[in-house]
Amino acid sequence: MRFPRVSIYDRYIFSQVLITSFVAILLFTVVWIAPEMLLNTIKRTLEGEYTAKTAVLVLFYELPKILGKAFPVGLLLGTLFTFDKLSKDSELTIFRAVGLSFRRILAPVMVLSLIVTWLCFFTGDKLIPMSIQKLNAIRDSHPTTQYIYTQKDKNDVPLLAVIISGYRDNVMHNLIILDFSNKYYTDVHQLSNIYSAQKGTYLGDRWKLEDITQYKISNDGIFTDIEHIKEMDILKGEDAKNAYTLMTYSTKKEREITNHDLKNYIKLLKKEKLDEEYRYMLNKYLQRFFHPFVCVLLAIMGTLLGFSKPREQRLVGFTIAIGCIFVYYITLPFFDLLAEKGVLPPLVTAIFPPVAFLCAIIGFYKSKDL
Repeated sequence: MRFPRVSIYDRYIFSQVLITSFVAILLFTVVWIAPEMLLNTIKRTLEGEYTAKTAVLVLFYELPKILGKAFPVGLLLGTLFTFDKLSKDSELTIFRAVGLSFRRILAPVMVLSLIVTWLCFFTGDKLIPMSIQKLNAIRDSHPTTQYIYTQKDKNDVPLLAVIISGYRDNVMHNLIILDFSNKYYTDVHQLSNIYSAQKGTYLGDRWKLEDITQYKISNDGIFTDIEHIKEMDILKGEDAKNAYTLMTYSTKKEREITNHDLKNYIKLLKKEKLDEEYRYMLNKYLQRFFHPFVCVLLAIMGTLLGFSKPREQRLVGFTIAIGCIFVYYITLPFFDLLAEKGVLPPLVTAIFPPVAFLCAIIGFYKSKDL
């Protein structure tokens, strides 16, 4: 297989788009980080909460979250500015006059867009989860949200319900355990015991409870005895691991989880029949793969919008570009909601925005005299 020879034109276009895209990404990052993030960091530094070194680290670890959005936007504006300038300087007219087709002109841009696509994918998969973990460690941020886990049998009959008031790492506090008996009615399941534990610890193969108060309940729903237990084990084996995983990820956003862990989490959600959370996370997982390739589509769109007549207003192309970016990011939560509620399958909600961009590209291509 013979690959096209890299010409002076390829190096020229590649370098021009690379420089303008880098500047656009830098400006986007500065604009995003400057208003609130920088102000809060400076404020905490002056109050003595952060040292100068910690403040720099906080800003550094905030960068991956911004770059995840800056890469597509920077590439779009970089290609648009470059080709608009080439059009205004009549350089594109010269390229076409010497026999370069639109596809050939687009070739170096496609190479750069594939590199940016990989960077965008790597940032979402590795850098963002790592940076959020570092930020949480610096800020000593730990969730205290209440979590409820219900253990069920093969027939979806509840066996045990565990209510956790708060946890940190593998240590939980103020737990309430509802132990269901084998007797149940059509409208309610009968309780046999209620346990109130001051502390719980996840030990890998089981949950160990300490300082427990047991309330025994008769078939009539009346307390028959109250007993104090020093310690006891619940949720043994796979149930213990699944419950801890669900509890840990329940307070996390999908961007805090790597692709590998997110995939396993989705499988667990499906197994536990947590349908809404399963559909939402599956949609976000699929977006991890479709969103980076938007970089390629935006690069093509920027190139098309850059093809303009010498006297055509530059503002038109930039307005369309900013409008497309705004519509893309503003509609993502809407598609997330459609997936979560089961209105559309997660695959459809994840792939629809890129397909919409592709249709827009086809429309721009047909409208241009290329």
